[in-house]
Amino acid sequence: MPIKALSVTGLRNLEPATLNFSSKINILYGANGSGKSSLLEAIYLLSLARSFRSTKIQTLIQHEAAETVVFAQLVASSEHNTNKIGIKRSRQGEFEIRINGENIKTIAQLARALPLQLLNSDSFLLLEGAPKLRRQFLDWGVFHVEHSFHSQWSRMQTSLKQRNSWLRHAIMDRQLLASWDKEFCAASESIDQARQNYIALLKPVFEQTLESLIKLPELSISYYRGWDKDSSLQSVLDNGLERDRILGYTQAGPQRADIRIKVGGHNAIEILSRGQQKLVVCALKLAQGYLLAQQMQQQCIYLIDDLPAELDKEHRKALSRLLEELNCQAFITGTDKETLLEGWQMDTPVAMFHVEHGRINLVE
Repeated sequence: MPIKALSVTGLRNLEPATLNFSSKINILYGANGSGKSSLLEAIYLLSLARSFRSTKIQTLIQHEAAETVVFAQLVASSEHNTNKIGIKRSRQGEFEIRINGENIKTIAQLARALPLQLLNSDSFLLLEGAPKLRRQFLDWGVFHVEHSFHSQWSRMQTSLKQRNSWLRHAIMDRQLLASWDKEFCAASESIDQARQNYIALLKPVFEQTLESLIKLPELSISYYRGWDKDSSLQSVLDNGLERDRILGYTQAGPQRADIRIKVGGHNAIEILSRGQQKLVVCALKLAQGYLLAQQMQQQCIYLIDDLPAELDKEHRKALSRLLEELNCQAFITGTDKETLLEGWQMDTPVAMFHVEHGRINLVE
């Protein structure tokens, strides 16, 4: 759901601000260090209760402040009745989340209420980074379209932790291991099926989206579930038990899953230029937004940090068209006002905000 109003206090260099957003496309321009990315960070905090720039919450909070508070009023819809979200993060790492005036305890509820995608310089690690990043990308999509996924994922994580503890401490109670194996395998099979179903939905949407950005006919996307596709997980665990004990952790399972993106049989990062990799990542993230709208009738919010640095003029225009088709809300930053205005259709409402020394002002 789009954000209608946003209030931010105590966050980085931003002055306390209350902003209203009447347009889907919102452009923030200003000099480097003015606070543009900090506003995106505030919105990100509302969805995931953390920063995308640092793992240390202390760096997010202003030096003289004890806490940061972000509050948003959303545009309500008939399918989703969430219309108020607030989060408070303290310097000690504590957080308080409120949805529609009620305290909630899990970040999963927050993420479901305000789904968002981030495109910035680090997003392109999705191709060249560790498999963990691609699992996170995949699980974001599965989480938002399959409501039972989170409980199965938690069940898998608990049983995996117990199994790894058994392996590290060499506890010889095989009956206990069998119990945790049974739990782990049951949750893993459920997770794997949900991921397979999601990939089957995502692939055609991704291919169509990619076609709108760049022609890469030999590019393919496939899913590796984390163990041999022709064997049951239990048999793989049994056969690998001694090696697991030597290493002290479980080698096979959904915690080892990956998305494999190849061009003509080769890893995409070995073939594609940096610019082509950026467009593939854009297509992946936009495809998730399309799929969320199709499957759940819910719009994703896009945060695009420093757009001109990531894409040239031609591809910025193509990305603008896709965002317009999605009819989603987007917050886009950059240093040059005119460059950011290029590419939008005449009938697309675009709101401009100037950011200077932590102050954010709507440009009429």
